Amino acid sequence: MTLQIGTHTLENRLFVAPMAGVTDRPFRMLCRELGAGYAVSEMVTSRKELWNTLKTSRRANHDGEPGPIAVQIAGTDAAMMAEAAVYNIERGAQIIDINMGCPAKKVCNKWAGSALMRDEPLALEIVQAVVDAAQPHNVPVTLKMRTGWSEDNRNAVKLARDFESAGVQMLTVHGRTREQGYKGHAEYDTIAAVKAAVRVPVVANGDIRSPEKARDVLAATGADAVMIGRAAQGRPWIFREITHFLDTGTHLAPPLVAEVRRLLLDHLEAHYALYGEFSGVRTARKHIGWYVRALPDGEAFRARMNAIEDCAGQLRAVGDYFQGLADHMDRMPDPPADEEPSAEEEAACAVD
Repeated sequence: MTLQIGTHTLENRLFVAPMAGVTDRPFRMLCRELGAGYAVSEMVTSRKELWNTLKTSRRANHDGEPGPIAVQIAGTDAAMMAEAAVYNIERGAQIIDINMGCPAKKVCNKWAGSALMRDEPLALEIVQAVVDAAQPHNVPVTLKMRTGWSEDNRNAVKLARDFESAGVQMLTVHGRTREQGYKGHAEYDTIAAVKAAVRVPVVANGDIRSPEKARDVLAATGADAVMIGRAAQGRPWIFREITHFLDTGTHLAPPLVAEVRRLLLDHLEAHYALYGEFSGVRTARKHIGWYVRALPDGEAFRARMNAIEDCAGQLRAVGDYFQGLADHMDRMPDPPADEEPSAEEEAACAVD
């Protein structure tokens, strides 16, 4: 099953969630290689004075990335958000996604992200401004949101109708309120209600960590696609596992350790190329940590690896660790049971 957003046909209905500090270009491209049909960038600020910073310039770099290139923007001012849309379109964005789902305090304290769901007139003003700015470029606008601000204020269905009327062409709904953050469990009844209320494609998000859960969420919500964030951290092959399960009803064998070694080393090379020596070795640590957290001697290796200060040494240590692992086991172990998100994961503006 394929999906259409504007003139773009997506390869399948498995999407990579935008996560600040995680879903950079190397990670998105890795997930696409391993079966994701669509990936949305880390959010780009609408504050013009920050566009020339190194962080934003990296996020706006799509060199070699397969299309369609989707860029998420965040902000609280309609005119600034419209300008940010055009800025990113001029740098290669083929789809603009509006962030109304991030629960992080540093975002919500500025009344951006999911905080905008508390101010429905402003939320709609922003959406209309972005749609109007993108339309002359023939660039579709999508939007990510939560079920509402709090347990007593679930307004996703009303906003979904308003956003569709304003011209939004796809909606992603995370099954939690802003108040929940990533605690508790995602609920899917609200996502089903959104799907029933609009004609545009709806993407279900939240707690999708296994092929069975993806199947069940698609069935429970009637959603057109699912979006996966935290479950892909250290396990980007989850997309091909889900695809195989949805197609056949059977489980794909876990990847060979030797394959994961190659994938991770290639990922690290691309990561270093984007971030450079100083930042590259440091920002790669979280990715490596996610890969090894459930592996034999994983925590001890992570502690040793975090003390390495150069890319070549880090790359060599990772290669040696996985080579040693491959000498004792052919395939990766099954993933760990669901866990509460770490502080590091909470800090990332995931839609999962």
